[in-house]
Amino acid sequence: MKHVIQKSFFIFLAVVVMAFSIAVQPLSIQAAEVDLEAESAILVDANTGKILFAKNADKLFPPASMTKMMTEYLVWEAVEKGQISWDTTTQISDYPYSISADSNFSGIGLKQAKEYKVKDLYHAMAIYSDNAASIALAELIAGSEGEFVKLMNKKGEEMGLKDFEFVNSTGIENKSLGDNHPKGTDPNGVNYLSAKSAALLAYHLIHDYPKALEISSKPTVEFDGQELRNINWMLPHDKANFKKFYYEGVDGLKTGYTDLAGYTFTGTAKKGDRRLISVVMKTESEPKRFEQTARLLDYGFQKFEDTEIFPAGYQLEDKATLPVAKGKKDDVRISIAESVTLPIKPDEKDSYEIEYTIDKDKLNKDGELTAPVKKGEKIGTAQITYKGENDYGYITKDSNSTVDIVTDSAVEKSNWFMLTMSAIGDFFADLFHTVVDWIKGLF
Repeated sequence: MKHVIQKSFFIFLAVVVMAFSIAVQPLSIQAAEVDLEAESAILVDANTGKILFAKNADKLFPPASMTKMMTEYLVWEAVEKGQISWDTTTQISDYPYSISADSNFSGIGLKQAKEYKVKDLYHAMAIYSDNAASIALAELIAGSEGEFVKLMNKKGEEMGLKDFEFVNSTGIENKSLGDNHPKGTDPNGVNYLSAKSAALLAYHLIHDYPKALEISSKPTVEFDGQELRNINWMLPHDKANFKKFYYEGVDGLKTGYTDLAGYTFTGTAKKGDRRLISVVMKTESEPKRFEQTARLLDYGFQKFEDTEIFPAGYQLEDKATLPVAKGKKDDVRISIAESVTLPIKPDEKDSYEIEYTIDKDKLNKDGELTAPVKKGEKIGTAQITYKGENDYGYITKDSNSTVDIVTDSAVEKSNWFMLTMSAIGDFFADLFHTVVDWIKGLF
């Protein structure tokens, strides 16, 4: 009886220890792996384009003011092309003025007959998500918001966004704009993005124009005599009710809200050399969108590590060489040109494999390279494949999932004498085989 009691006690103790060890694990990691309180979400490694987590990421949702990421991109592009400068000034037309004066659109009170700099309007849009500033910039760049919408959709196609539709520059539903909805768009039209497309848009914005983060990371900005507070609560705000949402490394990017869209947020954070991009769509409250973003970021930073999966010079054992015709050597060693480093879970390195694809245009009809062959000559690509579960793929085509295959050394072309002797040898070898086959045919 005593032994039975002791055994029961130790079993109970073991259960308690296991329960405690589970309880002390970071809540954010458990939640991210098991469930996320958002209708749609995605987490992307910004350095490689690798998708680390996805939930309904291809489903279309209204992005609300996350739409403004495309408006921001086109402003940066216009500045880069010299169409406008940050010091270019513009006045506010009747349309954005009416939006700015309407409390339903949370305007900052733009004035007419006043010159506003592009820089200041951009700050109001990117930091405070001001709708009128977005429209004013759209009109400045394209002449009208309707023409600007055409630029938005064209740029979306160029970026490779798969699931999207832009009907205005702000993210407001067109029916809320009444007669001011952009010409050429549906009066009841709504902007749509998938989480994956929102993440890809953010990826292009911060890769093509990294200085955009210098602006989106500002907790406050002075505008026309007033202080505008960034509505991204994950930045280092001094307000007590925002401080609990602070997340180290967050420096962007764009919030959004409408009744139809719910609360959305495209976030990005950097720790060390790693940067992540997250998107949550249709969460139920302002705090929720930041809490769910924190869960995603925790999951990405704590569960994944940048790991060298294949070093530069790696060779597949059964494909370490290629035959060479007309060379001083009969073959040449080949390998991958660069190392492959990806964010992976520590125990998943063996789940990655590499597959060669040799460029057929580099080979003769016998599958040989023809001398001369240069050292480091690209002769194909290697595809990195994942054999584990939940392979979400990459957000971009030009990702770290492929790497060049190159030659490890040069092979000089053989001299004319050796080529001639080789040709003679081949001729007599073929002749010998023909004679042998003929004699065999007699018996």
